[in-house]
Amino acid sequence: MKLASLKAGGRDGTLIVVNRDLTQYVIAADVADTLQQAIDDWAHAAPRLNALSEALNLGQCEDSMTLDYTALASPFPRAFEFVDGSAYLPHVERVRRARGAEVPESFYEDPLMYQATSAGFLGPRDAVHVVSEDYGIDFEAEVVVVTDDVPMAVTAEDAAEHIQLVGLINDVSLRNLIPGELAKGFGFLQSKPRSALSPVLVTPDELGTAWKGSVLHLPLRSWLNGERFGAPEAGVDMQFNFAQLVAHAAKTRPLAAGAIVGSGTIANEDESLGASCLAERRMLEIIAGGKPETPFMRFGDSIRIDMLDDEGRSIFGAIEQVIEPYGR
Repeated sequence: MKLASLKAGGRDGTLIVVNRDLTQYVIAADVADTLQQAIDDWAHAAPRLNALSEALNLGQCEDSMTLDYTALASPFPRAFEFVDGSAYLPHVERVRRARGAEVPESFYEDPLMYQATSAGFLGPRDAVHVVSEDYGIDFEAEVVVVTDDVPMAVTAEDAAEHIQLVGLINDVSLRNLIPGELAKGFGFLQSKPRSALSPVLVTPDELGTAWKGSVLHLPLRSWLNGERFGAPEAGVDMQFNFAQLVAHAAKTRPLAAGAIVGSGTIANEDESLGASCLAERRMLEIIAGGKPETPFMRFGDSIRIDMLDDEGRSIFGAIEQVIEPYGR
């Protein structure tokens, strides 16, 4: 099934079930008011939402309505937790190679992860507001999963059973603020503003054979200002699968229902498939020619992120955003 949230209904939106073609929806108020309420009681809510989804896909919901992407909030307008990994080591390797550094051996055995911004997510068609172009505005196309309640010290094998939803994210980064923050030795803060989740999140069964081994085996496509930017394979070169990432996040603490876990920027050894962020393309340019040629995003620039099934249909709906100056 496919789930989303309308902007109407308060800060946490209104839960809706969306049909497989992403054209119709029905409000799920009889099951839960919000997606957070549903995931809090997932064992009871999921079967009822699934029954509603089946009826909607069969055209049996008389109260269904036409889906308008601009009316959608983030599926989770705010979440208790968002942790983002860096599971695609080709991305890490290129960033380090561009500055003459090697990847520590521990990176191949222990995932990189940071605590990201979860107090608010942008809607899939909302503009990204930034104070200054000098911040080095970048998009990052990633895959995310959402869990139910995860116990502390869960094994990777058991963690796989706690993954209930899958989606995409534009993890916005302000690249020129990152070096100064990392130099303090205390992680990201100002360099990581609000991100945007895909219009809908889907249950793993909705993905069929593309979901295997807690990895999503499809290309993640992005277009910058209407031009194809990259389509790396999300199922290739993922050093740590999502079950391992969830287990890593829960090593010393439980995860609350609705926790969002990100893959990090999708990247492949095969450079011909393109990149999923500007920083990586710039690093490849530095490696090849000694300096970056591609600028970071400017006001008025647009980004589109989408994933298609084997028949060319959008699975999650596209994230489409424009960079705009912040005005109080």
